[in-house]
Amino acid sequence: MPTATHMVTLDTTKERLLDAAGQVFAERGFEHATVREMCRRAKTNIASVNYYFGDKEGLYVEVLAHGAQQAVNAFPPHLGLGPNPSAEEELYAFVYSFLCRFLKKDQPTSWYSTLCAHEMIAPTKALDRVVRQVIQPMAERLGTIVRSLIPQASPEEASRCAMSIVGQCLFYHHSRPVIERLNGPQRYADSDIKRLADHITRFSLAALRERRTTKERSPS
Repeated sequence: MPTATHMVTLDTTKERLLDAAGQVFAERGFEHATVREMCRRAKTNIASVNYYFGDKEGLYVEVLAHGAQQAVNAFPPHLGLGPNPSAEEELYAFVYSFLCRFLKKDQPTSWYSTLCAHEMIAPTKALDRVVRQVIQPMAERLGTIVRSLIPQASPEEASRCAMSIVGQCLFYHHSRPVIERLNGPQRYADSDIKRLADHITRFSLAALRERRTTKERSPS
């Protein structure tokens, strides 16, 4: 029977593999990433991959899910909220934490945003797990915020509004090469991310309030 010390060693090895594999997958893509390089960086042997994950594909699925959960743990959607926040405050916290997950480069799983970009271009079965475990709960939270701001909206309209908010956030990551060619290098310090979050929140609230006013004037 494994001792407590042995179990801690196993868990540490698994964590090292997940982080090392995340870096290698992000740098080289799934096809060109090698298990040998991942194990070299994790300072473990190749048999560890088979032991924990079965094969390279199993490792990739776990890496993407691990990166998604770690990013949310580091920057939860309620980040900075006090007791009894307003819907407007909840929206800002959601947007700010979302931007941090994709734009901050000083976090342990900064490679996650690169893997996400790969998945958007060529989705794999790993994305199904991330959607189920991480993205769906986040979408439900944002949907609740949007419906509290425009309670008269149909489910379809509320969903479109929520996706428009997410689209604004993702633009600054997925379109970064274009943005930098237009406006020069973007370093996204915390102050920059806060300004972006403020802009997206204000822009989105203006649109949501306009929709609410329109619906109040035309209840039919």
